[in-house]
Amino acid sequence: MKVVITGIAGFVGSHLAEFLLDKNNVNVFGIDRWLSRLDNIQHIKDKIKLIECDLTDPFSTNSVIEKIRPDLIFHLAAQSFVPTSWSAPHDTLTTNIIGELNIFEAVRKLRLKTKIQIACSSEEYGMVYKNEVPIKETNPLRPLSPYGVSKVAQDLLGYQYYQSYNMFIVRTRGFNHTGPRRGENFVTSNFAKQIALIEKGSQKPVMEVGNLNAIRDFTDVRDMVKGYWLALEKGKPGEEYNICSGKGIIIKEALKILLKLTNEKISIKKDPRRLRPSDVEILIGDCSKFRKQTGWKPEIPLERTLQDLLDYWRERV
Repeated sequence: MKVVITGIAGFVGSHLAEFLLDKNNVNVFGIDRWLSRLDNIQHIKDKIKLIECDLTDPFSTNSVIEKIRPDLIFHLAAQSFVPTSWSAPHDTLTTNIIGELNIFEAVRKLRLKTKIQIACSSEEYGMVYKNEVPIKETNPLRPLSPYGVSKVAQDLLGYQYYQSYNMFIVRTRGFNHTGPRRGENFVTSNFAKQIALIEKGSQKPVMEVGNLNAIRDFTDVRDMVKGYWLALEKGKPGEEYNICSGKGIIIKEALKILLKLTNEKISIKKDPRRLRPSDVEILIGDCSKFRKQTGWKPEIPLERTLQDLLDYWRERV
């Protein structure tokens, strides 16, 4: 079985590659952009086949898909940092929407029977009211950032290509996920890195933070990638599935868990630069549809996830 992971050198892509390499008769092909950092996959680089490709270039994308003719595609490549989407909305929309479109068109024109998983996002739900929590897949989509808009477009484009061309496309709406290798710009990873720097003496014992009152639904990345695999193994084409823990935690509580893992006395300072023009206040998902269809459930508790994340940064600062 030939499997393509777009964005394989990223946080989730690297964990998905590890998961797939443990399976029998799976050949993993990774697509990533030229000059992308390969730190996350350095330890498995000799076990995968890396191919450089700019997914926003239809000719390059078609050439790669034609060469590999994959059985499965996990489409993870994206501009995935919400704050960046405010400063670079054009790049965010182009990368996320056009990149996916080119994959669909390549598979369609080549008449392949490839199964495709699209990594969509809970940010699509955006403005969620308290009476709508936990959020089901049927909830209205009210995105509050250019990133959220780009993910809505990816989601609906996947639905359209399923309906129009009968392509096997499953859309997963992943809620927040974290763990080792998470980019330092993302909230829990940023907290963990700052703690590691403080422990090393490279930063004053002051934690700079943004909005601590948002409520998020966290899943360990290693559980999330199992969900991605099951989405194509047992999910129905054309369907959308929430993947989440079903439990919400206030960001300041996640910070408290991390602070309990260090002996340092750290004070908290709000940094206005870390605040967004508009923020999604609450995201707690209902993944009963996905559980019923695939049998998936999260297994790694948040406390272990945050411990592993902190240890990851302790090894690197």
